[in-house]
Amino acid sequence: MQASQANTIAGDGQTLTISTSTQPKSRGVTWLSWLLQVVAAAILAQTLFFKFTAADESVYIFTTLGLEPWGRVGSGIAELIACVLLLIPRTVPFGALLSLGVISGAIVSHLTKLGIVVKDDGGLLFALALLVFVCSLGVLWIRRCELTAAIRSVIRTRG
Repeated sequence: MQASQANTIAGDGQTLTISTSTQPKSRGVTWLSWLLQVVAAAILAQTLFFKFTAADESVYIFTTLGLEPWGRVGSGIAELIACVLLLIPRTVPFGALLSLGVISGAIVSHLTKLGIVVKDDGGLLFALALLVFVCSLGVLWIRRCELTAAIRSVIRTRG
């Protein structure tokens, strides 16, 4: 039998009940989460070298966006933080949320200004961005209860 916890929030004549599972995830779901986390973190980490060494392709991308050099360095720092958070068990949901935000910006940039293919890469950067997006979204879905619990904890301590 699955243990669960229900929180009820009432206001304006409406009641919202949120049920969160307190049962540990199955071994398969845990492995899937770790696989998605490692894939996203590895791709983010791999791009850091190019951003922090001002590789031609990175400089081209951020010049095209009008954000060179601060956009390149700033997004590199955000990706580094997301990468680390994805690999620390207590911070995984926050890493997934941050990586989802950062990579969403990259995808929008590809769709609006850069194009799918950048400097004859055959769309590789865009495909990697989509892969990080899917992995981060999967991790966030798997760990959604942990994220909501952390948010509630912050709200309780401030309220």
